[in-house]
Amino acid sequence: MAQDWDIKPRAEACRACDRPFEDGQVCFSALQFMEDGYARADYCAACWPDRAADAAPYSSWQGVFRLPPAAPEEALKKETAETLLRRLVEEDDERRRNVIFILAVMLERKRELAERDVRTRDDGATIRVYEHRRTGETFLIPDPHLKLDELAEVQQQVVGMLGPRREEAQPRPEPAAPAPAPSPDSGVPSGREVGLRDGFYSSASL
Repeated sequence: MAQDWDIKPRAEACRACDRPFEDGQVCFSALQFMEDGYARADYCAACWPDRAADAAPYSSWQGVFRLPPAAPEEALKKETAETLLRRLVEEDDERRRNVIFILAVMLERKRELAERDVRTRDDGATIRVYEHRRTGETFLIPDPHLKLDELAEVQQQVVGMLGPRREEAQPRPEPAAPAPAPSPDSGVPSGREVGLRDGFYSSASL
């Protein structure tokens, strides 16, 4: 089976009529769950009704097309929640499942990601469908249903991973002190901020 989490870019033209999207244009996005993973298609408002009636998608939503931002002149070396999330999704390490979820919640709290849907697969897995507000990319993030007593360990992992990259850190004569607890302005959601709803995390309180 394909990896649970994935990132799907938004198309620059309608799947049906091939007309390029214009900045600020209303568009519709649909996900289909295929044997080899998720497939995304984007449509203009004129073509969407025919496509919507053709086959029920796994998930769909309405959005606004925005032109891709200009590439920065020089990539920042500092790890951010977004760059870390992208890196972990690409690495596809099952051991980072909880960290990936917390990073997605952090980015939703910062209004960089918007939750578009929550789906339950046939195997019982809960998949949260996020859309990047700036780029329009779709982030498919499994909800690990963390318990409150599991949050502290995951929070410490996130704080540590958002620090200096190992290859950039300066050598120290003494072992590094344990990672500090998340501060109010660190961006790492606390158990109270994440909350529980019907057995899984709610982003409504963030």
